[in-house]
Amino acid sequence: MKLRTHFQQDLSEAGCDEAGRGCLAGPVFAAAVILPPKFRAKGINDSKQLNAEQRYALRPHIEKNAVAWAVGIVTHTEIDEINILNASFLAMHRAIEQLRPQPAFLIIDGNRFNRYKEIPHKCIIEGDAKYTSIAAASILAKTYRDDYMRTLHAQFPQYAWHTNKGYATAQHRQAILDFGQCEFHRKSFRLFDTQLELEFD
Repeated sequence: MKLRTHFQQDLSEAGCDEAGRGCLAGPVFAAAVILPPKFRAKGINDSKQLNAEQRYALRPHIEKNAVAWAVGIVTHTEIDEINILNASFLAMHRAIEQLRPQPAFLIIDGNRFNRYKEIPHKCIIEGDAKYTSIAAASILAKTYRDDYMRTLHAQFPQYAWHTNKGYATAQHRQAILDFGQCEFHRKSFRLFDTQLELEFD
C-alpha cells in the first residue's frame, strides 16, 4: 500500500506514534513528526515492517527533511504510576510539546488518545501503515528506544536487552527467573505471565 503524507491538507499536521508499549522493562518512547507536503522517502513504512538497517538508514533522512520532529520519553517508574496506556499518551504529549513550529492538527496511530491542549486530532488504526508522517514517527520512536535499551544492556547484560529490547521473549523471561528483576523492570507488569504477547513494535 502506498502511504499518504497527510490526512488533511488545510492545517499543519504532525504524525505521532510510540514504541515499547508491550515491553517488560525500560521506558516508552514516542515521536511526533511534521513533514513537508512533498516529502518523499523511498522505503518508508511502519517500523514493524522494516529491519533495523532500514530503520536506521531512514532516520537521518526523516530528521533532515522534516519541518519539525521530536521524541518524548516516559520512564518505567512513571509507567508503574500511571499505567502504560496513559504513559504512551504522555510520551506523545512530551514529543508534541517540543515541536517548533507547533502543529495545528495531529494524527495518532491507534484508536485512543488523550487530547493535547486544544489541538484537534484523529486516531487512525494501523496509521503507521497508512500515513507517512506516522510511519516516520514510528521509525524515530523505535530507533531511539532501541539505542536506549542498548545502553542499558551495558549495565545489565544478563537480560540481553541489546537483542530483545525489553520485550517478553522466552529468553528475557528466563533471565528474570534466573537473576530476578532489576531497577528498570516495570513492576506493574506481570513479568511471568505466559500469555504475554511477543510481538515487537
